[in-house]
Amino acid sequence: MVRERPLRAANGFVALLVLLAVAVFSGSRLLNALQAGAPLGGILWILLGVLAFICLSGLFVVNPNDARVLTLFGKYIGTVKEAGFFFANPFAVRRRISLRVRNFETAKLKVNDAHSNPIEIAAIVVWKVVETAEAMFEVDNYEEYVRMQSESALRALASSYPYDAHEAGAVALSTHTAEVSKALLEALHERLAKAGVEVTESRISHLAYAPEIASAMLQRQQASAIVAARYKIVEGAVGMVENALELLSQKGVVQLDEERKAAMVSNLLVVLCGERAAQPVLNTGTLYA
Repeated sequence: MVRERPLRAANGFVALLVLLAVAVFSGSRLLNALQAGAPLGGILWILLGVLAFICLSGLFVVNPNDARVLTLFGKYIGTVKEAGFFFANPFAVRRRISLRVRNFETAKLKVNDAHSNPIEIAAIVVWKVVETAEAMFEVDNYEEYVRMQSESALRALASSYPYDAHEAGAVALSTHTAEVSKALLEALHERLAKAGVEVTESRISHLAYAPEIASAMLQRQQASAIVAARYKIVEGAVGMVENALELLSQKGVVQLDEERKAAMVSNLLVVLCGERAAQPVLNTGTLYA
């Protein structure tokens, strides 16, 4: 594996001044040689001037949060990450690579969750290059590699969790956003480390049932909500009935036997749990008539 190593390039301003001075000096010496009638010396000064101009191609600029990866005749010689104006071997190939933080949103993937329900899912991935040599030489195209591996990790994640949790404490895609995002981040770190890429953040941006089952799942969610609401209503009604019986007993408003208590509990539950307004019934006789 090719590992990044820093390259201490020469100061570009100093190199530029030296090369210009050599070019001017060689030009003046060329004129002197031509005036003195020494063509051989003139050729040497021409070669020196041409060499100075060739070396000018070794000057390069590194912008903030950028880097230059240098290779010489197919061999990696180092990376310049410091911003500034530098000079290096003019025959070295300098390839620019950005160190800025980047982000993208994956395509909406259609996968099956842990319960084999088809769902649609997408995620936002925030990443940056931290190892320039690995990003440049270990994979063919590190940007495409990040995109493909992110979608692959998202598919694997969606297949590991259910869309909804039907058991207490179970982790689900729709209800445990923090846990799911953390698992996705760990999976991306593992997959993208070999490309010299660090993932700083990942989160689910789209989550829904697939269109073919969305209607059925909506009905199931509505039914679950109705059951939960009814349970809460019944729980509250039982507490109110219990409180009413206790107050009647403490204040001695009326003495009720077990059968009358049962009838009263039944009536109160009907009134409290019913969806319609209560309609009073006048009893002109007795309970036993």
